[in-house]
Amino acid sequence: MKKKIAFVVQRYGLEVNGGSELSCRLIAEKLSQHYEVEILTTKALDYVTWENHYTEDIEKINGITVRRFKTDFPRESKVFNKINEQVFTKPQKNIYDELEWMKAQGPASFELIEYIQKSQNQYHKIIFFTYLYFTTFFGLPQAAEKAILVPTAHDEPYIYFSMFKPLFHLPQSIVFLTEEEKQFVHKTFNNQYINNVVAGVGVDVPDKEINIHAFKDKFKVNDDFILYVGRIDESKGCKELFDYYLEYKKKEPDAPKLLLMGKSVIDIPKHPDIIPLGFVSDEEKFAAMKIAKILMMPSKFESLSMVVLESLYYETPVLVNGHCDVLVGHCDRGNAGLYYTDYNEFEFCLNVMLKNNDLRGKMGTSGKEYVIKYFDWEIIINKFIACIDRENT
Repeated sequence: MKKKIAFVVQRYGLEVNGGSELSCRLIAEKLSQHYEVEILTTKALDYVTWENHYTEDIEKINGITVRRFKTDFPRESKVFNKINEQVFTKPQKNIYDELEWMKAQGPASFELIEYIQKSQNQYHKIIFFTYLYFTTFFGLPQAAEKAILVPTAHDEPYIYFSMFKPLFHLPQSIVFLTEEEKQFVHKTFNNQYINNVVAGVGVDVPDKEINIHAFKDKFKVNDDFILYVGRIDESKGCKELFDYYLEYKKKEPDAPKLLLMGKSVIDIPKHPDIIPLGFVSDEEKFAAMKIAKILMMPSKFESLSMVVLESLYYETPVLVNGHCDVLVGHCDRGNAGLYYTDYNEFEFCLNVMLKNNDLRGKMGTSGKEYVIKYFDWEIIINKFIACIDRENT
């Protein structure tokens, strides 16, 4: 009989394409070949409001049982923004202020936390995805003896809240996505003694040939372009990307267009060469990656970036934010891209990459070799299996 394990994650579904949620689903589906897997999650779909969207308490997705629990209240942006501001500006901030922030951060589901507490003995191990949310913060302590934490941590203001210090000392094992994440967490929390591995996430791409012509015909894309894929949000560096790109176009009016793929939560500048395509299919995304000159990743806060790895697999080099150690690590280890920390570096790097086809080709080839070597599913799943089967000491 297979051992039974559970994953706890804030959202789950085929239509949920956030980085940590997608990683969770991919890993859960791979591990379902070795274990009986269940997903413990909320009924929320929208990460902005956490409003209950799904109606079923239990459903099957790709053969995996998904248990959904209602969120107790939606997140109101104005209220959350006010609490978020206060927690950073209040002179005498304390743990209660941080807990109030966590309650507002959500998704608050007391039914889910109670289920973990009462039903933990059903599971051999429980894997918690992402340190930042209510589901992990309150759920993991209920089952610490069985807990594996996949923190998806990076250097952001929230991780320095005092309430997170105990959390990173509770799990039996920690699975990091990159070496940079491991070094950062150990430096921040001094928890090197906890069993840990660097596993990452495998890169899933279609076996079939990508239909580039269908993509071009559908979106009327006939010119060269650079590409951004992901949530179009200021927290992802998109506002700075727009500012930098528009400044660059003043100096290089014939520069390639900027194509955007993903849901927008900020205003996109009205410019003929900034083209938002909205939400697209995976095949359309991969087609764009395959023919883009460069993939842009302007975020300062990434714990892995599946988009970067997918782009490298298709031999398209990347230009990334140099303030993010994880993204810089991909570029350096893979010899697969450049990085910038201000506009002048952005302009210089973009010029070098766009005006040197041979360099882009070599970066692309090297990038694919890097992804195949370090992000193979068999290696990654074996690392998870070692953590799951490990006996507590």
